Amino acid sequence: MSKKLYVGNLSFQATEEDVRDLFAEYGAVESIAWINDRDTGRFRGFCFIEMDNSSAQKAIEGLDGKDIGGRNLRVNEAKPREDRAGGGRSGGGGRQNYNRGSSNNNSSSNRW
Repeated sequence: MSKKLYVGNLSFQATEEDVRDLFAEYGAVESIAWINDRDTGRFRGFCFIEMDNSSAQKAIEGLDGKDIGGRNLRVNEAKPREDRAGGGRSGGGGRQNYNRGSSNNNSSSNRW
């Protein structure tokens, strides 16, 4: 059975080959999911790696917090992805019914 690991705080110049070689010291890497920005296509500094359970545990113990290229790696067991609501961003918006402490909504008393 394999375990999925989250690998974060990677250098933006890191390559899949660099990461595969680093983790291969702890066992066979089954897969790497390299995370790129959907708009720019640039690497986002983290990835997910699948390894067998014992190799994954060794990699966590050996690499979490290790300084690689001046950055301390974050390596831990990946958490299941939560369902995200679709439909874009929410929040913000106009100043509908925005009342600056006045109980009288008289437009002639605009303080701006």
